[in-house]
Amino acid sequence: MFMKNYIVYLFFIAVAVSANAQALLDEAATVETRKLYSNMIGLSKTGFMLGHHEDMAYGTSWNAIEGRSDIKDVCGSYPAVHGWDVGRESGALNIDNVSFAKMHQWIKGVYDRGGINTISWHVDNPVTGGGAWDTLSAVNQILPGGKYHEVFVKKLDYVATFLKACKSGDTYIPIIFRPFHEHNGNWFWWGKGHCTEQEFVELWKFTVGYLKNEKGLHHLIYAFSPDRSRMILNKAKASYLYAYPGDDYVDVLGLDDYMDVGISSNGKSMEMQQLDFIQVLQTITSLANDKKKLSAVTETGLEGVTNAKWFTSVILNPVKKTPDIHISYIMLWRNANTKHHYATYPGHTSENDFKEFYADKMTLFEVDLNDIYHADVH
Repeated sequence: MFMKNYIVYLFFIAVAVSANAQALLDEAATVETRKLYSNMIGLSKTGFMLGHHEDMAYGTSWNAIEGRSDIKDVCGSYPAVHGWDVGRESGALNIDNVSFAKMHQWIKGVYDRGGINTISWHVDNPVTGGGAWDTLSAVNQILPGGKYHEVFVKKLDYVATFLKACKSGDTYIPIIFRPFHEHNGNWFWWGKGHCTEQEFVELWKFTVGYLKNEKGLHHLIYAFSPDRSRMILNKAKASYLYAYPGDDYVDVLGLDDYMDVGISSNGKSMEMQQLDFIQVLQTITSLANDKKKLSAVTETGLEGVTNAKWFTSVILNPVKKTPDIHISYIMLWRNANTKHHYATYPGHTSENDFKEFYADKMTLFEVDLNDIYHADVH
């Protein structure tokens, strides 16, 4: 009788643990994808990973030089998270003139070294053929039954083909996929004011369902990423959740935040910006905890890094002094040139500060990740 009761006890314990565990929306997710997600959540309890968009593709003074990285040139390690974009998905070059063929090679290299890849999608307006910033109403026309639905599906097929080719040997490389970002702003055709909240939700759900069920892609982690500038802080959680498609369609609660990190047009002092930054990070941490999801700052940065102490004073210190903030990664935008860049580079005034940022035990780079796709590293 004791053994029987003990087995029943263990069963209910297992059920309780399972019910409280963070799980991907895709129940058929690959082993590597599930392990990555679990490890990212675990690592976020004690530190955060640094990311950089198109880090290996180009820098402030170079383009497509094998092994180069502005960040690695400064601190000796690549960032932990590498951002890419599949905008202009039907061509040979992406929206930033990065070769898709080379992108596949870089994505594989990141995975083989133990780093993480995330992909955004600045998709052209399917109705007009204009860019992502062409805000002519389109969403209601590309949903199932809409006049341009098949045009949109063809674009999705190109993306699915690219994602399916993200492999190392026979292994599909886990990808954090971040479509339709900053949807609460009005600068993209999928943004607020160009479609209803429900239409955006339907677009998101269709996209996830199509890639997962119709195209059979099970190595994707789906990131939701509104823009901080359109959040109302005295209603932070409700504001963040505008057009949230539901827990069954999201894995990462992300946030794009250029507003709280030293931008002069904010109209607030740096002290007030830091308080706001802390509040929004607490907000997405709390929401992620409640929903058993991963949280991340999916885009941020100060263009030109005009504050020589930006990395430690603006990003690191607010997180260090706030114990209830648990963010998986913080993604810097790209280094296009010496004017338009968001990471440091050799000779920049922020170089020494970045080295201090790198040396802190709370910040994680690619060199700090240890078999994140297979072992329990947290």
